[in-house]
Amino acid sequence: MATTRPPARQPLADQMYEVLLGQFMDGLWSPGQSLNIGALTRELNVSQTPLREALARLEHTGLVRREALKGYRVAPLFTERELIKLMDARLVLEPAMVQEAARRTTPEFLDELKESIEELRRCAAAPRSASVRPYWAADERFHLRIAAQCDNPFLESAYRSLGGHVQRFRLFTELGSSEAESPAREHTAVYEAMAAGDAEGAAKTMRRHIENAKARALTDRQAVAEA
Repeated sequence: MATTRPPARQPLADQMYEVLLGQFMDGLWSPGQSLNIGALTRELNVSQTPLREALARLEHTGLVRREALKGYRVAPLFTERELIKLMDARLVLEPAMVQEAARRTTPEFLDELKESIEELRRCAAAPRSASVRPYWAADERFHLRIAAQCDNPFLESAYRSLGGHVQRFRLFTELGSSEAESPAREHTAVYEAMAAGDAEGAAKTMRRHIENAKARALTDRQAVAEA
């Protein structure tokens, strides 16, 4: 008689990474804020080893920085120049990825994109306190799914290498300060071009989406900096 193995237990360092990332997503940490390891170990009831491993992973994403003799600190806001360069990198990668993905669509792939758009739309209409984390998760899912579908591991790897920096920009964005519903409309335009098999049209709509996202990001960065 076959036996079912119990699910593998998630390593403690992975659990701490998810907890800390969740705290970032919930707005509990501010740009530049010090991360006191001693206080965190007491708050989370863990030893320093898994916590340090989790912080090292967050450092790799760009969300936190380690300073010699000072410990970890939440990364500061992007400068305007850094934000422009990040979005310019996405303008190079994402139209190329979506053009390739549009040539390889499947019903399952299109359904997954549609579900992420519907979730994004629901979150945009929900109270901010309950919607920030699922909003950005839905946004990320849309773009990552296209990266996987483009069937070019080099393009996908290049995009994923930006992941932590994109996440950093998202976490310190004031959701709602710019039109929260605009990304859902723009994702829909990309989806419709892909569903129609229009690879060039999909690339153009993705470029327009990233350019709009760049403008919104710069506006939001200014609002956060002033606050």
